[in-house]
Amino acid sequence: MPLPEPPFVSAHASDLVIARPEGLYCPPGDFFIDPWQPVERAVITHAHSDHARSGHRHYLAARPGAGVLLSRLPGIDLQTAGYGAQLNINGVTISLHPAGHVLGSAQVRLEHHGRVWVASGDYKLDNDPTCDAFEPVRCDTFITESTFGLPVYRWEPPQTVFDDIDSWWRHNASEGRASVLFCYSFGKAQRILAGVDAGIGPIFCHGAIASLNRAYRDAGVALSPVRFVSEIPIKDKAAFRAALIVAPPSAQGGAWMRRFGDYNDAFASGWMRLRGTRRRRGVDRGFVLSDHADWPGLQTAVRESGAERVIVTHGQVEPMVRWLREQGLQAAAFETQYGEDAVEADAIASEAQQAGIPLDSQSETSTPPVTRARQ
Repeated sequence: MPLPEPPFVSAHASDLVIARPEGLYCPPGDFFIDPWQPVERAVITHAHSDHARSGHRHYLAARPGAGVLLSRLPGIDLQTAGYGAQLNINGVTISLHPAGHVLGSAQVRLEHHGRVWVASGDYKLDNDPTCDAFEPVRCDTFITESTFGLPVYRWEPPQTVFDDIDSWWRHNASEGRASVLFCYSFGKAQRILAGVDAGIGPIFCHGAIASLNRAYRDAGVALSPVRFVSEIPIKDKAAFRAALIVAPPSAQGGAWMRRFGDYNDAFASGWMRLRGTRRRRGVDRGFVLSDHADWPGLQTAVRESGAERVIVTHGQVEPMVRWLREQGLQAAAFETQYGEDAVEADAIASEAQQAGIPLDSQSETSTPPVTRARQ
């Protein structure tokens, strides 16, 4: 059964952000937030490809994420700002505040004629040593994601998950098998490299993760030392017997995997919360580790914003809007093109319904080119 259509925002003349074909637009400031079509001026919340796209003339982003953004969009005209610094764009006071999602992720605070709006981008409230922690920002209107906006999504403490990964890796190593852990190259891979016990054995990374690791280290983030699979002779499978191999999902099932001989594989994602997802991924284990807020986290973020009006951008939109209205808030949705996992999210929602769970309760990369950033 398909989910009902969410109620979309009806724009008012006083709105600080409206939806346009190019993306989310601030009329008085004449700029866009994470636009999906080329525009003159784009404020970027973070460097994931659904939020940071090529073709804009000018970019503004938080300074800690400049290295990652430039590695993904080389040659862009990028202005950076420190968290909390205030800029004036055509009379709109704008500042960027930590979102806790990935390195450099930011919420966008806009103030104009006494009105305050905040666009969250993607965010999480869990502790993560690879990025600045989420900062609640008070506002009148809060624009929020809802990737995991269902009551079934509740995360364990991150250290509990890393202890489980270490235990799985240690067991595989004791039996002479490699441990291949699939995860997204930007954000999740670095979080894993910062969280696992590097004393268990050697760690190898897929080439797609290399330049991103470099950008994190350049930003002062401590990651476990890694080697690259290409350093090992093709026929030398013994080198991987006690190793952890961190790889993007695109590597699964390819010829690259034959390098490791006997191995167990796993996937680290918030989607692993439901067992059917792990079956579809075809892996031995699933570790529930997400860079997005879970259901309680979304509720906390909304509450701490103090907003009386909330607009949902992507993910489980309809259940989130419904819950917000039940809390007495004004709530609706923007139709956006955010959410790299939108197809997966739809499959999860369908699976949850079938299981009787209530809905309302990347390619190889090389060294990044040198580009410029304005501060």
